[in-house]
Amino acid sequence: MSNSVDTGNPVLNISIFIIFIVVTLTVVIRSTRKTSQKGSDFYTGGGEFTGWQNGLAIAGDYLSAAAFLGVTGAIAMYGYDGFIYSIGFLIALLVALVLVAEPLRNTGRFTMADVLSFRPKQRPVRTAAAVTTLAVSIFYLIAQMAGAGGLVALLLGLEGKTAQSIVVAIVGVLMIAYVLIGGMKGTTYVQMIKAVLLVGGSIVITVLTFIALKGGFHAVLEAATAQHPQGHEILGPGLKIGASILTKLDFMSLAIACVMGTAGLPHVLMRFYTVPSARVARRSMTWTIAIVAVFFLLTVVMGYGAAALVGVDTIAAAPGGSNSAVLLLAAKVGGSFFMAIISAIGFATILAVVSGLTISASASVAHDLYNSVIKHGKATEEEQVRVSRITVVVIGIASIFLGIGAMGQNIAFLVTLALAIAASANLPTIIYSLYWRGFNTTGALFSMYGGLISAIVLIIFSPAVSGSPTSMLPGVDFAWFPLTNPALISVPAGFLLGIIGSKLGKPDNLDGLAAEMEVRSLTGVGVAKAIQH
Repeated sequence: MSNSVDTGNPVLNISIFIIFIVVTLTVVIRSTRKTSQKGSDFYTGGGEFTGWQNGLAIAGDYLSAAAFLGVTGAIAMYGYDGFIYSIGFLIALLVALVLVAEPLRNTGRFTMADVLSFRPKQRPVRTAAAVTTLAVSIFYLIAQMAGAGGLVALLLGLEGKTAQSIVVAIVGVLMIAYVLIGGMKGTTYVQMIKAVLLVGGSIVITVLTFIALKGGFHAVLEAATAQHPQGHEILGPGLKIGASILTKLDFMSLAIACVMGTAGLPHVLMRFYTVPSARVARRSMTWTIAIVAVFFLLTVVMGYGAAALVGVDTIAAAPGGSNSAVLLLAAKVGGSFFMAIISAIGFATILAVVSGLTISASASVAHDLYNSVIKHGKATEEEQVRVSRITVVVIGIASIFLGIGAMGQNIAFLVTLALAIAASANLPTIIYSLYWRGFNTTGALFSMYGGLISAIVLIIFSPAVSGSPTSMLPGVDFAWFPLTNPALISVPAGFLLGIIGSKLGKPDNLDGLAAEMEVRSLTGVGVAKAIQH
């Protein structure tokens, strides 16, 4: 990388990292003193968190490495076009609040599948929900793990892929430890701490950027346009999107994934069960939206600030590429020690998010597959927690290998692929389950499997994977789908297949459950009861 930015002493950097890890692990361990082996404690923290606590934790869960590293890097490199991610991620929270937050909390208990399988036949729908949960979680985990490799590589000056791969493996091991020790309660506290540090650190970077440029936001924009190779083009659309019909369609696809994907993310939806009531769940989302809105406004300043003070050539040449922009900016405005602090916050960000992802995936395997499908609902909560812990280890190992393969990709871009899968496979089924009485088992299976398969197939055969210098496999070309994000096709396919399946399949003849679900989703009556039929 360029020598124009000093990344400091690697010994100092790793020391600060270790301090952060020790502190957060201590919090996790202390949180387990009141945690039993019950599923309600391991999966949802006993449903004891208040609105502001859960709102802070959701923000900590939602503001992943994609938001902190990827979005800021995209704005630094592409200006206005990079800000699309910020707008999309923020609007997505509003969609989740309006459409699913309260009825989901009223209807379910532990996982997204509690809602999806309330009316249809339990076993096939829970199996499908577990499959889609694992798919979304794995794709999301890939992005976070890839970000971890680039982040620590920059701090330690690691240029080789082998060294960065070791970093990814260490992150995976720490993630496994966090979840096994603390469950949802420990993870929630870490996410709350991380949210405060992340927003606070971003505010400090923003203020220091203003000081360095001797002005406010206008001065930042002037300096960015003066330093960026594309000049004033970074202030308007088109630098990344382009003017062709194909690139505009790709933008539409990206926007659909960003806006609709969050309402189908299992690890975000699972957080609605960590509060005692739907009213508190709604209040938590209000807190989350406020925190996230402030943060994404800060990313605009940090992104353009990085373009102005660091330069796009230096950013592109750094380990981690565009994902390093905010860290290099921190070094420029605050020195190497401040950069190490911000990097440690970024590292905590990744650990908190991957822990939440892993819990949701392991809960789905234990609660939906093991208990409801294999054991016919007769497994004890202790058995479910044991299976969940085993799943944590398996998922952790898988995410390590997949994260190594995705190193070097922009994290925000990788997350949009996970969002596309969530919007295609989960969101249509959630919407139909909550709001359409004619929805049945066949419709649910068509929607989930159809949306999932269409999204993954289109991703595999898109320029995101092969056929382009920026692809995951740049040396080969088997792409036939022209868009880098599949949401434009796969999301409508998921909704359409849900309708087709419901019309073709036999009615479930469970009108009583349909009425009960409608009442419960609107009022919360009976929410504490286990969902079995």
